[in-house]
Amino acid sequence: MNRVTRRQFLARGAVGGFALVLARRLSASANPVAAQPAPIPMMVYSDPACGCCGKWISLMGSAGFRTTVQNTSDMAGIKKRYGIGVNLASCHTALVGGYLVEGHVPADLIKKMLAEKPAIAGLAVPGMVTGSPGMEGATKDPYDVIAFDKAGKTSVYAHR
Repeated sequence: MNRVTRRQFLARGAVGGFALVLARRLSASANPVAAQPAPIPMMVYSDPACGCCGKWISLMGSAGFRTTVQNTSDMAGIKKRYGIGVNLASCHTALVGGYLVEGHVPADLIKKMLAEKPAIAGLAVPGMVTGSPGMEGATKDPYDVIAFDKAGKTSVYAHR
């Protein structure tokens, strides 16, 4: 019968503990927790009296955008400054990644635009469509997300 001395017992325990710590560290470095991407900066112009703008801004924050809000009661002036025609206008205007975002454009389409980098000025959801992000309600109306360029040419970017 082999007896284990106290010294052998402690040595084996130390080696086993060291091996366990080493295995955990190697496992952690081989499978790091997926790093969260940095928030995407977005500047939003909105009228402070508009409740749906606040809902859309909150949704953008949840989707990974870091929003900075510039409250203004002169939204017509903002739209004129950035060349957003009456046919595209909605209640808020955002600037993100060199593009314009007018109205209740879904976050996934903004991210798609930023990834694909199309030769457009931006995306718009004209008006205030029930069921679009920030305009949720009992019903959901179908709507188009419009791509537009600086010359005013438009095309349908997506149907929702």
